[in-house]
Amino acid sequence: MQKELRLSNWLPTTNKEVKLRGWSELDVILFSGDAYVDHPSFGPAVIGRILQSYGLRVAIVPQPSVHDNLQDFTKLGIPKLFFAVTAGVMDSMVSNYTANKWKREKDAYTPNGDKGFRPDYATTVYSKILKEKFPNIPVVIGGIEASLRRVTHYDYWSDKLKPNILTDSKADLLVYGMGEQPLREIVNLLQKGVPFSSLTTVKQTAYLKDKEVKLQKNKNWKDVEINSHEICLQDKKKFAANFKVIEQESNKIFGSRILQEVQGKTLVINPPYPTMTEKEIDASFDLPFTRLPHPKYKKRGPIPAFEMIKFSINIHRGCFGGCSFCTISAHQGKFIASRSKASILREVDKVANMHDFKGYLSDIGGPSANMYKMKGKIQAICDKCVAPSCINPVICSNLDTSHKPLTEIYQAVDKHPKIKKSFIGSGIRHDMLVPEFNKNADPKELDAYTEEVMAKHVSGRLKVAPEHTSDPVLKLMRKPSFSYFHKFKKRFDEINKRRKLNLQLIPYFISSHPASELEDMANLAAETKDMGFQLEQVQGFTPTPMTVATVIYYSGYHPYTLKKVNTPRTKKEREDQHRFFFWYKKENQSWIRSTLSKVKRSDLLEKLLPEKNKNKKAKGFKSVLPKQKRHQKLSLPSEFPTNKKSLRKKKKKRR
Repeated sequence: MQKELRLSNWLPTTNKEVKLRGWSELDVILFSGDAYVDHPSFGPAVIGRILQSYGLRVAIVPQPSVHDNLQDFTKLGIPKLFFAVTAGVMDSMVSNYTANKWKREKDAYTPNGDKGFRPDYATTVYSKILKEKFPNIPVVIGGIEASLRRVTHYDYWSDKLKPNILTDSKADLLVYGMGEQPLREIVNLLQKGVPFSSLTTVKQTAYLKDKEVKLQKNKNWKDVEINSHEICLQDKKKFAANFKVIEQESNKIFGSRILQEVQGKTLVINPPYPTMTEKEIDASFDLPFTRLPHPKYKKRGPIPAFEMIKFSINIHRGCFGGCSFCTISAHQGKFIASRSKASILREVDKVANMHDFKGYLSDIGGPSANMYKMKGKIQAICDKCVAPSCINPVICSNLDTSHKPLTEIYQAVDKHPKIKKSFIGSGIRHDMLVPEFNKNADPKELDAYTEEVMAKHVSGRLKVAPEHTSDPVLKLMRKPSFSYFHKFKKRFDEINKRRKLNLQLIPYFISSHPASELEDMANLAAETKDMGFQLEQVQGFTPTPMTVATVIYYSGYHPYTLKKVNTPRTKKEREDQHRFFFWYKKENQSWIRSTLSKVKRSDLLEKLLPEKNKNKKAKGFKSVLPKQKRHQKLSLPSEFPTNKKSLRKKKKKRR
């Protein structure tokens, strides 16, 4: 059974808790935009525990108030080494707003889902307050918000090109990506007496220097200079050209140091660390997490994000998909860092012995569920690679795509006496399970994995993400042809029928992505309808910093070819694309008929809205298909909620 926990099992959050530990001063004080959940899936907790493991006295101030006298920023005093700041697990603007720039109704990382506890641009807000109050104390920023805004970037919510976040936040140092390795070096150097101002050669960090200050040389690093922030403001094409350099250097095993002039200073981005070894990532997950929210939240209600991952196990980091709209590889890296089987099973045992565990693991996965233990067969080839994706346009011949280690992990977990069932809640790369696409793997092994997942690890629904049906759009997305989804669905249906599983296949799609035209969305609607899907909730493309798609959205140019790409930008264009998902709703049908008639696509119109069904109710369209193709109602994962209140208002206006 789980042992009884005391308040001192969590990192201290108040002076009272600091004194409970017998500390008279702190080495690091960490400010976070999330509520404090002491769990390995919550970045602020990981950073706090990592610093603690280096022998430091660490406290955390979760969701400090920025609306009063700012006492949360002074209550714990001055740290001996530095302040640390993170917006939390997500970019604060993604946490606070939907793709339509509506205020979210809930904040998943706050007790009871309450909103208003995290300011917009939280990293910048917290850091500026600390620098105003304690100008001589170093501030280190990190987390996904700081990481993805480390260079000139387009900010969708203000519709502006912004400089690097160091310039705006006044912070002294930025740690990008996963922070364990750079923090270890930073702490080691500071404990040796190296002044903070001399921390200029730590890998995976960025800082600003005055132009007249000489750049410290490193014989192992090459320097590459990108277009200045001021040039980017004047020339969108040159801004786009920067991204190719940034993405390639960030994904290299041995990257270059990136330099950019900005407002009379020089931004210096040191190359990243190599991918964490198994020993290093195990050490991070093996830290003494309580796996629970801080007791201070007991009366405020549950934290939605915690409830979702409470009984989940993360088995690896990184993603080699390189999707144009996704930030995972930009933050966690292209190469996979996998935990050992022993470390995973230790965590499973810890979860199984939690007092309220009922025998069901909600997820054994990662950014993409089926990339565990996958890496280059010959490391020397990976060392020279600059490709942003290992599986686009085809799977690299050097990539080991065996699913056997993953299947073995699932089976080992299920042998635990307290595990009744383990689910795969993370999205699965369906293309990796199609032999015609994944030619590196043994087809029998892929079938074995698919059947293992469907028979034992799915709770009624299997999530996959084809994202679109148009090959030109998919090419820009760095996703495979939709034909591979057809092949996967055929295999899925065969297993489903043979084993009488009665499972649903849940494909996710994106509207308004760069290169997507109205006709592409009409095609998507027609093709998915023909396959038996009735799409209910889908994702509108949200431009977030540090992605190819966002660069295209703002600049109009593809950063690798510098050729123009058409992108839906206006509110009307984005709404029109979205409407095609809901072809079965009566309020959209007149518009669809008119739109498709104007572009002379009677073929698509006949597929979506056959004349014989013109006056039938939306649900009547189900009868158009054979019995075995009844429409499946699809919904989005919780990170993409829709604003139902706003939708209701829109409907009233139309009436």
